[in-house]
Amino acid sequence: MADKTKKDGVAAKILRSGVISWIIVLAVWGLGSLNYDEYFLPSPKETLDSMVVLIQNGTLFADIAASAGRVVRGWLLAVVAGVPLGLLVGSFRHVRWLVEPILSFFRFVPAIALTTLFLMWFGVGDESKIALIIYAAFFPIFVNTIAGVASTDSSLIEAASCMGAKKLRVFFTVMVPSAVSNIFTGVRLGLSSSIICIIAAEMLVGSDGLGYLINSSKLYYKTGWAFAGIVSLAVLGFIADRLLLLIGRKTLRHFGVK
Repeated sequence: MADKTKKDGVAAKILRSGVISWIIVLAVWGLGSLNYDEYFLPSPKETLDSMVVLIQNGTLFADIAASAGRVVRGWLLAVVAGVPLGLLVGSFRHVRWLVEPILSFFRFVPAIALTTLFLMWFGVGDESKIALIIYAAFFPIFVNTIAGVASTDSSLIEAASCMGAKKLRVFFTVMVPSAVSNIFTGVRLGLSSSIICIIAAEMLVGSDGLGYLINSSKLYYKTGWAFAGIVSLAVLGFIADRLLLLIGRKTLRHFGVK
């Protein structure tokens, strides 16, 4: 019985690690590529070979650095703007009623739809791409922050007030801590929105970055380059999210971040 339990535990750990899932994905991808040439569907090995070539000539790392730099700048600016504004709006019911109709309208307008306007307003440089990232990341952060503050247990607020705490103290000691988990969720969603947005922006207008690499591969009939860019993008996003989650769990565990 003990051996069976131990085996079940090992099997569960392997399953949770995701190794089996990736083996299945690679197997299906590899088998599917057997029916097509590398110009239509490159195999995992051909994709890896393309990544090696792009690494050797310095293209891949340069494009990753360009995209990552824009994402980090735009995402951080969105956090700096979205969290304080969300805390402010969420704290005042009447302000929330005033903002919600406008918020409900603009948050359904995708950032990519504003690309042309942002190019005219900010030019074709990094400014327009970073502005798009700020727009895409702002709303998840803003909305989740508002939701976190608005969902604060009213009994906790009343208890703090009965103990003589002023409104500002109640805000910082009760409302903000209770909203941290929601804020962190919004920050994570904002990061994923930032990565999606920058790739779309670089595909439409750009001279470097992973989006440009994926889009320009069609000019040279290098489908492997497109797959290399897509895989690099997925790995970059996965690492960024895992790193952010690890930091959140280490530093914000007592606020309910898991």
